[in-house]
Formats: sequence, C-alpha cells, structure tokens
Amino acid sequence: MAGFKTNSTIASCGGKLLKLNHESKVLKSAMDVNVFLPPAAVDGKKKVPVLFFLSGLTCTPQNCSEKGFFQSAAAQHGIAIVYPDTSPRGSDHPGENDSWDFGSGAGFYINATEKPWSDNYNMYDYVVSELPEALFEEFPQLDADRVSITGHSMGGHGALTLFLRNPGKYKSVSAFSPISNPINAPWGIKAFSGYFGEQNKAKWAEHDATELIKKYSGPSPEILIDVGTGDQFYKDKQLLPENLVEAANDSANYKGKVNLRLQPDYDHSYYFISSFAKDHVEHAAKYLL
Repeated sequence: MAGFKTNSTIASCGGKLLKLNHESKVLKSAMDVNVFLPPAAVDGKKKVPVLFFLSGLTCTPQNCSEKGFFQSAAAQHGIAIVYPDTSPRGSDHPGENDSWDFGSGAGFYINATEKPWSDNYNMYDYVVSELPEALFEEFPQLDADRVSITGHSMGGHGALTLFLRNPGKYKSVSAFSPISNPINAPWGIKAFSGYFGEQNKAKWAEHDATELIKKYSGPSPEILIDVGTGDQFYKDKQLLPENLVEAANDSANYKGKVNLRLQPDYDHSYYFISSFAKDHVEHAAKYLL
C-alpha cells in the first residue's frame, strides 16, 4: 500500500480489522488508524458506507475497536468503521505529557492557534480532510459520498462539532457521553485555554456544539445521544448534554430532534459504549443505506 502501512489484519465478525499506520502532514506525526471492513467490502469489489468513531481522552484506535463491540452490527449492515487516533504522537512539546486531559491523547478535534500546539495539533483538519481523503484514495470500496460520524466523550464533542461545522458532509451524527458544552465545562475550559488562548472566546464558541446548534443551517437528521446516569463525569458537569438539548429546542433546525437518552446506572466506560453500540450503528444505517 502506498500511503498506509498495514501492521496487522485481524478477522472480525466475518470482515477484516486493519491496523494501519501512515504519515500525517497536518499533524507532522506518524499516526495509527484502525479500519474495519465488513464482509461485503473485504474483496474490494463493492462500495460500502463509512462510520467514523472518534475516541475520548487518553484513547488510541485500539480502545473502541477492541472493546466497543461495533464490528458485529457494522458487519450486519455492511458498514465500514474508521477508528482514528486522538492526537499527534511524540511531538515533545513542553508539558505535552504532564496531564491526561491536555496534550498527548487529548487533541480535542480542533486546530490549535497557540504556540507550540499550533505547529501540529490540527486534529480538525486531520479528521475532516486529510485522513478520509487518504483512506478513500487507498480503499476504493469506501464510499466517500456516504459517511457518518459518532464518538465518545471528547470524541462525542468532536463528532457533534464536526457535523455541525460541516453541513451535509456527514449523513448522521450520534454520541456517547459527549462533552456537549465545553466552554462551560472544566475539561473544555482547560483545553480551549491552552489550544486557543484564554481570551479567544470567539474561537472557543466555534468548537462548542451547544453554541453551534443555535445557528446551524443544513440537513438535520435526528441526533442520538446516550449518557449514563451513573457517569461521574456527567454528575460533575463535564458533559452538560441538557444544555445542548435546550439550545437545539431554541433553534430553527433542531427543535425536538436531539434524542438524549439517559441510561440508568451506566458509567463512562466501554461497558457503557458496548451496551449501546448496536443502537448507534443502526442510527447511522438509517441515513447511510
């Protein structure tokens, strides 16, 4: 393969999970990415739709592909899944590895404007443009015209904001435990202060789903969000999904179309994600197939 190195190929649910590595120009880093090809796409003869899964803080492409239980439902519906990484790797910026919620493993799916992060913390450009373009060129069985997006926690924030910032690019969006209003949440305040600067509040709002949905104009498929009531981060006001629902109900395009399901007792872990992965694949399938 010209652009990607295949580190391993694993049989999964009748299809193949490819563990890939490639060089990213926008991130100035070698990046891992996992791609699940459903049975219909393994031989490369049939185009299949694609669901991007954006992971949360500290995660890599391995976490959800190994513990999320997405492949079974994706195989049944003939949907490929792409599992990107969560940040550039090995940049060696001062402080990059000092905390688990900023820097390495915590790219927040934005393009940083503050030095040194602006040199390569460009996860927005990577996920929206560079990675999919490279994959669609390398794997002709991936249908560039049928793409949806989902994610967990920081990745739920990424899925929602990428969808809302690019009307029509993604056929649908869903999220598990998303950081729904980061400008008012401790995780978001820390990340945006570091990546954008403490005073650049206009830039903060450009990457906040609650702010974006107020003025969104474009296709408006139902948004599915699952949050566990036993999630400590939900209790600690890191996620704030109700703020997103309230903003949606005040908007022209999304009134009554954000389906927030509070799941009794579930936490923030992959036990939670795996329990509802099928629902989110089926949500995407409604719009992809």
